[in-house]
Amino acid sequence: MARKVKDTEDLPKAKINRSSLKKAFRLYEYIGPHKWKLYLGLFFLLLTGGTALGFPMILKDLISTIELKNYDKINNIGIYLILLLTFQSVFSYFRIYLFVNYTENTLASLRRAIYAHLITLPMSYFVQQRVGDLNSRMSSDISQIQDTLTTTIAELLRQVILVIGGIIFLLVISPKLTLMMLGIVPIVAIAAVIFGRFIRKTSKEVQERIAESNTIIEETLQGISNVKAFANEFFENARYKRSTEEIVKNAIRGGKYRGFFASFVIFCLFGAIVSVIWYGIHLASLNQLRVSELFAFILYSAFVGVSFGGIAELYAQVQKAIGSIERVFEILDEEPELLSINEHVEITKRIEGTVSFENLAFTYPSRKEIQVLKNISLSVKKGETIAIVGPSGSGKSTIVSLLLRFYDPESGAILIDGIDARKYPLTELRNNMAIVPQDVLLFGGTIKENIAYGKPNATIAEIVEAARKANALEFIDLFPEKLETVVGERGVKLSGGQRQRIAIARAVLKDPSILILDEATSSLDSESERVVQEALDKLMVGRTSFVIAHRLSTIRKADKIVVIEKGQVREAGTHQELMQLENGLYRSLTNMQMELV
Repeated sequence: MARKVKDTEDLPKAKINRSSLKKAFRLYEYIGPHKWKLYLGLFFLLLTGGTALGFPMILKDLISTIELKNYDKINNIGIYLILLLTFQSVFSYFRIYLFVNYTENTLASLRRAIYAHLITLPMSYFVQQRVGDLNSRMSSDISQIQDTLTTTIAELLRQVILVIGGIIFLLVISPKLTLMMLGIVPIVAIAAVIFGRFIRKTSKEVQERIAESNTIIEETLQGISNVKAFANEFFENARYKRSTEEIVKNAIRGGKYRGFFASFVIFCLFGAIVSVIWYGIHLASLNQLRVSELFAFILYSAFVGVSFGGIAELYAQVQKAIGSIERVFEILDEEPELLSINEHVEITKRIEGTVSFENLAFTYPSRKEIQVLKNISLSVKKGETIAIVGPSGSGKSTIVSLLLRFYDPESGAILIDGIDARKYPLTELRNNMAIVPQDVLLFGGTIKENIAYGKPNATIAEIVEAARKANALEFIDLFPEKLETVVGERGVKLSGGQRQRIAIARAVLKDPSILILDEATSSLDSESERVVQEALDKLMVGRTSFVIAHRLSTIRKADKIVVIEKGQVREAGTHQELMQLENGLYRSLTNMQMELV
């Protein structure tokens, strides 16, 4: 079953300490010329918080006009309230606009940096990573960072301003009432937040049980023929029944908790507010507090209580964001290959194509207990066709991976034109090579774009000529849109043989000195294989070609056939020479395939 990309709600949190904060501040490197937007946004944030704190005071003055019977000031105070509301609206607009602006530009730079770094990482990194996890870092983690930079941090700072400013105003109005409020309301508010998060967790468990029951339905219906063939209707029904019983049990437990939570809110939270109001009225009765001041005090108490509760939730979001930042920078901290990715590099130095493997040994980093290649020695002249055959797992594809420098050997060397392959710039080396794999991956664009992948700056004439040489033009011309035909995701709209010919055209366009054919015809039917093989024969002319093949009938014309077994060269020679070896592995494999035909 496909692994689901993490939702931002499921992202793990990170502890906030000096180390994690230091990593978080690395984001600052990607702000670039947009720093002033951040600073100006923070300034408007302060103004937004300040104007919000001014409302209760002005409302207090408005109510005091009734107490003091000074009605002449009502209109003026009303104007002040409208002006304050206007200023806060303007400040809020600029604060949100600036935070979004600097965040989007920062994250665009970060996304580009991550992607550019990701595609330059060595194959050893991708072998040990799951595509779903990497995709999650590029989507869910970046989204979490985006939400935090755009909204959460600004809101957290605003809540802190409201708490600190609110407490100061509360102390100014009534120190006695403030001490009572601070002893009750924040504690109850925090308890309510913690209780609320617990309720959400139990609700999430119910949703997970429902998802599991839906999975049972999906699996049963997809495999209904197996269910009926094995007469397992009773088993599947019992399985679904157990799943629904779990849903009921979890939902009832969640209902109890929600009932407790509702009772808690009604009694404790509202009880705390009632207590503050009662004590405030008591002070008013002793002439220690005016009614207008009590009204302002209640508003500031609400600010402080709500902000306290909000801070706890926002802090959790910041923890998630820091965790996301750490996971994103794990990619950026990986050691990349030295590649040129800022511009297309033309082949300025063509290699001749002479290849020599000298005592090559290799072990995959992820499987260090198994040595895949052992002292492989092999010489290939310019323009020769070398076929590499052997049982599955013998190390054939590993030789190709080392030739392309997806990995470097642990000992020995690959010499190309007499020079160690590790001394060539990677981009230059790979620009002189092309591969036609067994499973061709086409990108979801047009046929023209997929062929041009071999040479991004190719002209239409060059693309058409490459398609003709690959025997692809005959089916391309049958499509109404010809080269502009969209191939679909991974090339699903084309047959296997058509995809292979597109891959060959891509290799033709690249015009490599060294060609690698990795079982390029093994998955095709006889007719498609014939057409593709004709195109491959044309492509190999004048190039050093390495052919990995299971179908031994396709490599009989090779200049040399190398038989690999358990990571070592077992036999080498032409088809005729190898067939004359008694008890030879190549002869045995050939006879076996002929018997199966």
